[in-house]
Amino acid sequence: MIGPLVEPESVPEWLRPLVKVSGEVDSKTFTRFSPPEDTYTRPAAVLILFGEREADGEPDVLLQRRADTLGSHAGQVAFPGGGAEDGDGGPVGTALREAEEETGVVPSGVRPIAVLPELFVPVSKFAVTPVLAHWETPSPVHAVDPGETASVARVPLADLADPANRFTVQKAGAPWKGPAFEVSGLFVWGFTAGLLSVLLGLGGFEREWDSGDVRDLDEALAAYQARVVEG
Repeated sequence: MIGPLVEPESVPEWLRPLVKVSGEVDSKTFTRFSPPEDTYTRPAAVLILFGEREADGEPDVLLQRRADTLGSHAGQVAFPGGGAEDGDGGPVGTALREAEEETGVVPSGVRPIAVLPELFVPVSKFAVTPVLAHWETPSPVHAVDPGETASVARVPLADLADPANRFTVQKAGAPWKGPAFEVSGLFVWGFTAGLLSVLLGLGGFEREWDSGDVRDLDEALAAYQARVVEG
């Protein structure tokens, strides 16, 4: 099922636009990639978990940074998630299981609210279903397995929408270009940044930003890593 899993009026007001629009979008809203007919794809899901900060009630989203030692997407920031397994019962089950395994999220405190269209990721050949959820009863989170996850963070949506934290990256010699964020000590790009960028717009969080600020990906990453080392 794609679209709302709950009545929009049953979620916090700031989340209602995303629940409502979830049934009106298709994969082209988020990506220009579609799987070739002769390409095997593996089903996967990610949990886009929205909550409210305890200190001030401001909306945030759960992100993790993958371990630097992983064979694929090493060091990249991502939503909790991964490949489907027998017994998951669908993308919602996959997303919740993976989030618990990677970040320690307690599934009973999470309310799935919408399912977005399946998105093809050419690099990994995954067909990823994003599951939107509201963190009704937040639980402590951490990097459960340091071999897979380097860190976990709850990132305020206001910080993601801050024009000072947004720019565009491109890979030298490649036609690809996409949004990026440097926020909460994280450098977010690729699939995750693309999803966040669209969701900020659909949810009404986006502020005007300089989309013409285009940076070389490798140089931007190197500059970020240097700042992290300097502390």
